[in-house]
Amino acid sequence: MLDRVTETSAPPAGPQLLRPRIHRAWFVAAVTFVTIIGAAAFASLPGLLIDPLHEEFDWSRGTIGFAVSVNLALYGLTAPFAAALMDRFGIRRVVAVALTVIAVGSGLTVFMTTSWQLVLFWGVLVGLGSGSMALAFAATVTNRWFVKRRGLVTGILTAAGASGQLVFLPLLSWLVEHHGWRPASITVALSALAVVPFVWLLLRDHPADVGTSAYGAEGFTPKPEPVPGAARRAVTVLFKAACTGPFWLLAGTFAICGASTNGLVKTHFVPAAHDHGMPITAAASLLAVIGVFDVVGTIASGWFTDRFEARRLLAVYYALRGVSLLFLPMLLAPSVQPPMLFFIIFYGLDWVATVPPTIALCREHYGEDSAIVFGWVLASHQVGAAVVAFAGGVARDVFGSYDVVWYASGALCAAAALMALVIRRRPLPVLTAVSVPVEKPVTDQVTG
Repeated sequence: MLDRVTETSAPPAGPQLLRPRIHRAWFVAAVTFVTIIGAAAFASLPGLLIDPLHEEFDWSRGTIGFAVSVNLALYGLTAPFAAALMDRFGIRRVVAVALTVIAVGSGLTVFMTTSWQLVLFWGVLVGLGSGSMALAFAATVTNRWFVKRRGLVTGILTAAGASGQLVFLPLLSWLVEHHGWRPASITVALSALAVVPFVWLLLRDHPADVGTSAYGAEGFTPKPEPVPGAARRAVTVLFKAACTGPFWLLAGTFAICGASTNGLVKTHFVPAAHDHGMPITAAASLLAVIGVFDVVGTIASGWFTDRFEARRLLAVYYALRGVSLLFLPMLLAPSVQPPMLFFIIFYGLDWVATVPPTIALCREHYGEDSAIVFGWVLASHQVGAAVVAFAGGVARDVFGSYDVVWYASGALCAAAALMALVIRRRPLPVLTAVSVPVEKPVTDQVTG
C-alpha cells in the first residue's frame, strides 16, 4: 500500500536499489501517532477523578465538573493559536513545550487542598498544554506531509487519542481504585514528560527539512518562511472564516460532537455507571473498549472521506450517535450485559469518526488556512464539551441522575445531523478557453 518515493525535482542519484522504499511522511505520521498516544493519558483521567475528589474533599460534582470544563474550554480555545504557533516556531518546539506544561499541571495536582487549585492546575495548565496537542497538531502534520491519502492519515492520527485511552484507562482506573487518585496523576505527568525527547529527536517540521516532497506531491516544495504574528494570524483567519456560512455550521455540529463525547461520555460515563452499582474498573474498561472500536471507526471514516461526500458522512454519524444515546439510560446496570456491550461497540465506532470529514470540509472551503480554521472549529467542540461537563455535574447534583443529560444530548445529535446536510459543497471554478492562458494546463482544483 505504501508507494515508492517519487522525487520529481531532480533525477535520483546512485543505483535504483538505494531509493527508499517507504516515504519519509509515513515515519513522521508514525512519530505523531505515538506522540498523541503518550499525551492521551491526561485525557483519560478526569472521569475517574470525580468520585474520589468528591469523597476526599467533599467538593460538589458541579465544582469538579467546572474544573474539567475549564480544561476542555482551554483545550479548544488554545488549538487555533497553537496551529499558528506551529507555522511560526515549528511543530517540534510547540509540542515539546505543550507536553512539559501538561506534566507540570498534572504533577502539581497531588499537592492541592482547595478547589481553586484544581481549576488552576488541571483546568488551566493541563488545558493550555493539551490544547496545543489538540487535533490541530494532526491536521498540521497531515497538511504539510501528505497530498494523497490525507483522509486516511487524518483518521489514523485521530484514532491515536483513542489508542492512548485504551492503553491508559485500565491502568489509571486500577491505580485510582487501589492506590488513590494521586498515583494516577503522577502517572499522567510522567507519561507526558517521557514523550518530550521522543518528539524532539524524531519529529520533523516540513518535508524540505529532510530534502524530500510531501507524499503524493508532484514536485519538491521548498519550506515556507516562518509566519510572524501567530496570534494576529489566528484571529484574522477567524474573522475571515466567520463571514462564511460553512464555518458556523461546522462549528455548531462540532460543538455538539464535543458535548456528546468528551463533555458527556468521557467525563460522566464512569460516575453514571457507578451510580447504578457498576465498579469503577468495569466502567473504565468499557470506555477502553470504546477506544478499541474508535480506532477502527475513525480509520474507516478517513477511508470513507477519501471516497464519499463529507457532509453526508457527518449527517449519518451524528444521527446514529443520537439514537444510541437515547437508549443508554436503559442499559446502565450493576453488571455488564450484552445490550451494553452492543452500545459500547456501536458508540465506539462513531466516537470521533466525525473528525476526518470535518477536516476535509475545512480544507475544501478554506485551503491553506484550513488547519487554523479547524483549530477554531475544534474550539467550538471543546466549548460544547465544557458546557456539558459542567451541566452534567450540576444535573447529577440536582436530579440525582444523569438521565436528562443523555436524552438532551441525543436530541442535539439529531440537530447536528440536519445542520451537516445544510453545508453546501464549494463549487469548482468554471474555466473557459478565454480565461485560461494557453501555456497553463487546466488542472487547478479546489484545495483538498
